Amino acid sequence: MISDNVDKKKTSLSKKIFIALTSVFIVMGLVIWVLGDYSFWHTPVRIMDDVVAVSAGSWHTMAIRTDGSLWAWGSNRFGQLGDGTTIDRHTPVKIMNDVSAVYVGIGHIMAIRNDSSLWAWGVSWYGQLGDGTTTDRDTPVRIMNDVATVSIGDVHTMAIKTDGSLWAWGSNRFGQLGDGTTIDRDIPVRIMDSVVTVFAVSCHTMAIKTDGSLWAWGSNNRGQLGDGTTTNRRTPVKIMDDVVTVSVGLGYTMAIRNDGSLWAWGSNWLGQLGDGTTTDRYAPVRILEDVATVSAGSWHTMAIRTDGSLWAWGGNWLGQLGDGTTTDRYAPVRILEDVATVSVGLGYTMAIRNDGSLWAWGGNWFGQLGDGTTIDRDIPVRIMDDVTTVSVGWGHTMAIRNDGNLWAWGSNENGQLGNGKFIRLLPPRIQWPWESRPW
Repeated sequence: MISDNVDKKKTSLSKKIFIALTSVFIVMGLVIWVLGDYSFWHTPVRIMDDVVAVSAGSWHTMAIRTDGSLWAWGSNRFGQLGDGTTIDRHTPVKIMNDVSAVYVGIGHIMAIRNDSSLWAWGVSWYGQLGDGTTTDRDTPVRIMNDVATVSIGDVHTMAIKTDGSLWAWGSNRFGQLGDGTTIDRDIPVRIMDSVVTVFAVSCHTMAIKTDGSLWAWGSNNRGQLGDGTTTNRRTPVKIMDDVVTVSVGLGYTMAIRNDGSLWAWGSNWLGQLGDGTTTDRYAPVRILEDVATVSAGSWHTMAIRTDGSLWAWGGNWLGQLGDGTTTDRYAPVRILEDVATVSVGLGYTMAIRNDGSLWAWGGNWFGQLGDGTTIDRDIPVRIMDDVTTVSVGWGHTMAIRNDGNLWAWGSNENGQLGNGKFIRLLPPRIQWPWESRPW
């Protein structure tokens, strides 16, 4: 009985998130059923030219062109497009110039301009814009100067300045800002120095310092901080040394060390850690050797090794691992060769091979794979050639080709593809992983 109660508590957060996502799809379906006219785009559609960067959000998209101009389209309920309105846009709208980087969250956006100034707009319920208020903004607001990079969580924001100092603001319910409190902050607060990389996720934060040490703070209910406990941390805690990069999934963390070894910890109920079990791990566990890059998703993980081989493990009920089955894998399985980059979406995967070909597999209910169907795929399917960049949203995909052309496909109910063809869609009944499991 005690064990059952512990298991229920451990899985409660994941269940709540899953149920919330399903509720969104169900409500959307009911509304659209009443309105009628449902469809979606199964194959890539050309959107615009001269694009150097793209970021697909949940229901909206941002792109930077070669001249540094920033463009936006899709859902705009909270002003997250930054065009001065709350009207959804079905074609790209120019937002600002001289932009070097853009970071897309669920409801708020951060952009760094060429002069290193940081700008924000969209939702600010918890002060996540950092402008000293909790007022939503539908146009860009200047937040701070001398910013090198940013990472956005669901409702909090982290920024590294050019001097290596780390700053935080927004929701702090679980201590994810790292300032020693659980008080929300609506202006940037200095957290630590000598930081080179930061990773803000839903309720916790990870940072790598110049000496290669990895630090963590915030929510720790599944052991995702990796400090050997399930205790939330309000200040940074050192986890391990010699770390070069991290990827954070839903309640779990993957890290690559200088020697190419891959380590994992946190939630493991679908085998997403890759250690051969479904046991949550509260401290780092060694998984693979010779790893070049890793991408942690909601429930599955993909890694590229130094020889270019792609490996997968974790939840697989939609075929998102690409191993020809829908069987969850608790240890890494080899999927493809000659892979350059991999991106993990909500139940699906996109990979670019060294020859520039783009491959897709997994869930395809919105046509997000781009293969001309809405059939789930459990093995990689070739989508298009000459691709340099791919970005995955919740149900739509964006890709940039060698010539700078931007292509889009998948869900388009808010105009997030940007092709001007606003189309409502009726999501099919999706079998989520928790529905077939006892709790």
